[in-house]
Order: sequence, then structure tokens, then C-alpha cells
Amino acid sequence: MTNEQAEDGAPVNTESAATVALTSKKRWYVVHAYSGMEKSVQRALTERVTRAGMDEKFGQILVPTEEVIEVKNGQKTVTERRFFPGYVLVEMEMTDETWHLVKNTSKVTGFIGGKSNKPTPIPPHEVDKIMQQMQEGIEKPRPKVLYEVGELVRIKDGPFTDFNGNVEEVNYEKSKVRVSVTIFGRATPVELEFGQVEKA
Repeated sequence: MTNEQAEDGAPVNTESAATVALTSKKRWYVVHAYSGMEKSVQRALTERVTRAGMDEKFGQILVPTEEVIEVKNGQKTVTERRFFPGYVLVEMEMTDETWHLVKNTSKVTGFIGGKSNKPTPIPPHEVDKIMQQMQEGIEKPRPKVLYEVGELVRIKDGPFTDFNGNVEEVNYEKSKVRVSVTIFGRATPVELEFGQVEKA
């Protein structure tokens, strides 16, 4: 460790963040919460950690979500979708005190993996994958409903309302689908917005 002297004579810690990370005992754990209560568990845990003065034993508390685009009545709205409903990720140093703090939080049913009183942390590469998925969801929100080529859909808006057709092409960039609709006995490709079709 290289401690240099600052101008006022106090030692300056010049350790790199990587060195600090290596000495940290914090690992990621999966906590099971009541479905739909993930955000309130996240808030409650954050408050309890601060009240107990255990901030240094906890890192991030995450509810993995991604943004999804929903089209209703021609209006695009971006909403949040949890991709692990019922789970909260907690970065923490596992001790008896921290285990009890998490376990006794309202709406928490317990830890996932390992023994009930000695949970197993999730591997760092799994956490990286989840973080990446969350980041991609922010940068490029996905449509709430995913369509596949060949899938049968029903048109619910526009001149072809109530016609059924097969999806020929899906364009997620523009939120449009090309649907093959049979009109007067002939298959005709029609380009429609996601909001104009629904799964048949």
C-alpha cells in the first residue's frame, strides 16, 4: 500500500479501485420477494441498511428491469418490465447480522441457492450478464409483445380490421410488421404498426 503525504501532512491513500475491489468481501446474492413487491423490498432494504449503520457491508440493491415499448391507441408508451419477477439482487458481505437484516425484511421470503442460513453467491459473470441486459433495455427499449415470422396475427386497426394474416417480416427498429393478408383470394403484404395487430 502506498500512502503518500498530502500538503497538510495527512496520508493519502493511492490504492487503485481494483485493489479495493479485491479486498472487498461483498458478493451478489439473490433474494426472493413477494411478486410485485420487488421495488418496495428494494426501498425497505436500503432504509434498514442505513438505519442499522451497515452501509459498508452492502453494495447495490437491484431489481433487474428493462424498458419495453407498448403501443396503445397509436400512442407509444415506455414501461418497465421486471425480467426476474419476485427476485431482488443484493450485493453484500454475508455475516450473521447482514443475513438476519435481509431475511427479516418485510415481504422477503429468503435467499435463493445454498442452505437457508448459508446462501451461495451468484457468479460474477451472471451479474455482468444481468447488468448488460438492463443497460441494453435502457438504450434500446424492446416491444412488450414479440412477433415471429410465420405467426398468425389479427389486425385490430385500420382498413384491414378483423382480417387475419401471417407475419412475413418484423422490424423492431420501426415497431412495424409486414403481414400477408388474403384479400379477394390473393395474398397481399401489408405493413402495419405493432399497435395495429395482436396475436390471433
